[in-house]
Amino acid sequence: MEAGAGIGLYPLHRCKNIYLVRHAQGIHNVDGDKNYKAYMSHDYFDAELTQLGWQQVDNLRKHVRSSGLHKKIELVISSPLMRTMQTAVGVFGGDGYTDMSDVLPLMVANAGNSNRAAISSSNCPPIITEESCREHLGVHPCDQRRSISDYQFLFPAVDFSLIESDEDILWKADVRETIEELAARGKKFLNWLWTRKEKEIAIVTHSGFLFHTLNALQNECHPDVKKEICSHFANCELRSMVIVDRSMLGSDISVTDYPGKIPKGVDLPSDAVVEDNNIKG
Repeated sequence: MEAGAGIGLYPLHRCKNIYLVRHAQGIHNVDGDKNYKAYMSHDYFDAELTQLGWQQVDNLRKHVRSSGLHKKIELVISSPLMRTMQTAVGVFGGDGYTDMSDVLPLMVANAGNSNRAAISSSNCPPIITEESCREHLGVHPCDQRRSISDYQFLFPAVDFSLIESDEDILWKADVRETIEELAARGKKFLNWLWTRKEKEIAIVTHSGFLFHTLNALQNECHPDVKKEICSHFANCELRSMVIVDRSMLGSDISVTDYPGKIPKGVDLPSDAVVEDNNIKG
């Protein structure tokens, strides 16, 4: 039998559905996809989305609604960079924000040179930010974030409470995070998901983070499945996956299992039940 062939079972309450999204096209991707050295340019500091990137956001937003995902997702977690937050609020945010509303917008008008109207925080899942799902840290200015206080002005209804430092203390101009360090950070992030009560979670992050984290897991599965999981993400691609709590990190109790024997009574042997039914019949 092939390695990883066959089926397996696992308790539902020890699983979560996650929806992994790479951000839409950023201004750094246009030149960086042609010449890797372009990522060193300070012109791309905390790169925002291109207009093509916003079109990609619009199309993914339509898919999320037509597929019914917008009704299932309980939480959106975004890397705290401009391009990922723009993607997160554009795809999963609410509709029809007006200045007369007493609810804060997820994004103010024209945030990050978007030429976009403000995005409502009504009728959508909460969006939070988490540092541990950031892109490869260090050296590349496009992967350095702004201060949280700057972001709070641009994304008023996004939750930044998990970010400990206003300034970016993780990014170093002369030290690039190793692949091993990035993969370890990715594993730690996935373990952290088990501290959340939500079962349906969208994560908006980056190509390098996704590629190295997923490859480090190296699940024992069919090679075609491994290829499907671990290949590079396109801009604004979404993949739906299930993560399983094999190490018993989670403490959730099943809300769908039923213990039986309610009310409790004396169990009779099956032949005794048949005889009793025959007598009464």
